[in-house]
Amino acid sequence: MGCVRVRVLVVVVIVAVFRGLCECKCDIKGIFNFGDSNTDTGGFYAAFPSERGPFGMTFFKKPTGRATDGRVIVDFLAQAIGIPFLSPYLRSIGSDYRHGANFATLASTVRLPNTSLFVTGVSPFSLSIQLNQLKELQFRVLEFSNSTFNYVPKLSTPLPSIGIFEKALYTFYIGQNDFTGNLPYIGIIGVKQYLPQVILQITSAIKELYGIGGRTFWVLNLAPIGCYPSFLVELPHESSDLDEFGCMISYNNAVKDYNNMLKEAMQQTRALLPDASIIYVDTHSVLLDLFQHPTSYGLKYGTRACCGEGGGPYNFNPQVYCGNTKLINGTTLTATACEDPNMYVSWDGIHATEVANKIVTLAILNGSYFDPPFPLHRVCDLQPIG
Repeated sequence: MGCVRVRVLVVVVIVAVFRGLCECKCDIKGIFNFGDSNTDTGGFYAAFPSERGPFGMTFFKKPTGRATDGRVIVDFLAQAIGIPFLSPYLRSIGSDYRHGANFATLASTVRLPNTSLFVTGVSPFSLSIQLNQLKELQFRVLEFSNSTFNYVPKLSTPLPSIGIFEKALYTFYIGQNDFTGNLPYIGIIGVKQYLPQVILQITSAIKELYGIGGRTFWVLNLAPIGCYPSFLVELPHESSDLDEFGCMISYNNAVKDYNNMLKEAMQQTRALLPDASIIYVDTHSVLLDLFQHPTSYGLKYGTRACCGEGGGPYNFNPQVYCGNTKLINGTTLTATACEDPNMYVSWDGIHATEVANKIVTLAILNGSYFDPPFPLHRVCDLQPIG
């Protein structure tokens, strides 16, 4: 009975904190997102223009810098709280930061890359760089809002109000590239050795954001990489390592170990920052169920990519990435998209389709995948997402 009371008390406290950050109900003024390609809304391709179709085919009808056929999770979150899609911080033309900014870029890591982008295949915009970008944005907002300045330039890119940094939702969906980037070279055991450093940097980022006014944080855990078509093709494994759904057991178990460490770290950080709302979001469980039981969600294919080349069970060829054409051994190969991405969990073997992103978002907005759990829909006036 005592345990039940403690759990109820925790939920009440978290909801009270969330209400306390807002006026009456959760009046979230914006979102500041830190991440990789899973939530990039155009940052990477603003810095390194090269994206082509069929990316964006489902919703935008053209490539928009998102590594999927349509919208990503942060797009749906923005829709749910009633704000426009987040502009990428790196896009200089046509951006609007009045409701926050997206610092995520494709191939980003938590840890700072040791060598150049073109050698390692990872983005130079690591979490520490993204955090510095947020602090620079806040500095500029304060600078341009200071009435003591004799000259305030006319801005072509709208900036947020000063108060947004205290009333914003700070989201983290990053760490997958730290996990997968070195797997082919040092294996699971080698990767596990530096994962605590990854988590430490995430908690340090939360503390820094707290120091400049942030109070509401969502930290999304890692996806079940053992179910992704690209990793099923590229990562070494035995057939005995596949479960009944065709996912790699050892890699998924390693992700679960990381997620458990991340969850524990969020609990410890929450104790250090008692007036902050620090929520661990279990996207892993939703995605795992999607990969294992796609038909339960109205989909058809779990571990098979929509956009790819080669057919077979995974439709993924690491030599010909989605949208590309290459001459290999005298044969011209093109990785094209399927007719209906809404039947697939995986878009290109590495990223989720728009429909999968929508299903994950709806699941987490329900509140049952939060730690600590709280009924978000009762605290916030959420908008429907189409």
